[in-house]
This record gives sequence, C-alpha cells and structure tokens, in this order.
Amino acid sequence: MASCVHPYDATKNKPTPSGFVHWFADESLANGKTVKLSVVGPHLASHLPHRHAEDEFFFILEGQAEFYLDGATQVVGPQTLLYCPSWHEHGIRNVGDKDLRYLVIKQYGRPVAESATKTPAK
Repeated sequence: MASCVHPYDATKNKPTPSGFVHWFADESLANGKTVKLSVVGPHLASHLPHRHAEDEFFFILEGQAEFYLDGATQVVGPQTLLYCPSWHEHGIRNVGDKDLRYLVIKQYGRPVAESATKTPAK
C-alpha cells in the first residue's frame, strides 16, 4: 500500500525560476508514467513553448492559465483539462494575479515519431 499512496510533502518541492514543482510520481515509479504539480507565480511561465515526443496533459487546479497550442491561445480556469499531443508546440503561463497550480501528467519512454502525429480535431 505504501508504494501506491503519495501524499503531498512540501519538503520535497523543487524551486524553479517561476515557482516550484512537486513530483508525486517520477519516471521510476510506474514504467515512465509521471504526475507532477507545477506552481507558477502571477504573470509568469514555467518555460517557453516547446515540443517533445510524449503526449502531455495539464489539469488546472487553481488560477488562470493561458494555454498555447500551435500558435493559438485560450485562457482557462480551474477544473479544466488541457491536452498537448506529441510534437505539437505547446506552453502554459499564468495570466492571473494569484499562483497557478496545475498537474502535469505524462508517459515517458513511449515516444511517437513526429511524422505519425495528426493535428487534433477542433
């Protein structure tokens, strides 16, 4: 049971230039499946838009996020799931006056060839 229950422990937070991250599940836990809490300060971004081989989900817990996907943006709030298909340029930034808190859910170790991806349906 202990290996399956992962409570939040603030002493394990890792500072970043825009706030901090907390790994609930890193790559070593479940065959590359990961869950990370990201906290980004007001009017900051954790990093610039980027691409990578893995699909990725963001689940907004608190705050206002601007989601960027392939040149388009949309502002979203809590209880919103965002999907980033593999190899599509994506990013997220805090557009609010309070911390943005969101989960990042990702599967490492199963890369998808860039040529195999399709543009998501609108």
